[in-house]
Amino acid sequence: MLTDYERKVLRILFNYSSGRRRLPKFHELTVKTGKGKPDVMAALDSLVAAEYIHWEDRSDTAYIVILEGWERDDEKSQLPKSPPTINPNNTDYWTQY
Repeated sequence: MLTDYERKVLRILFNYSSGRRRLPKFHELTVKTGKGKPDVMAALDSLVAAEYIHWEDRSDTAYIVILEGWERDDEKSQLPKSPPTINPNNTDYWTQY
């Protein structure tokens, strides 16, 4: 499970790359997150460890490869879904919509 800050950095990376077709620079990440470069680096290291991003050449953020843009759903935390209720007359569509 990601911390709020790690989730924020991941979403910034994903949204920035999809909107601008490039990844943000370190300075842009510090401006967008409001934290310093050491905090950004720690969040990026955590994302690498959790396999949300791949980052071999750590000299620049341009070398980041996003593996997953959203936080994974924890299967244990999901509640079982209840089956939909069925109207025996099946007139809801025609009378309510």
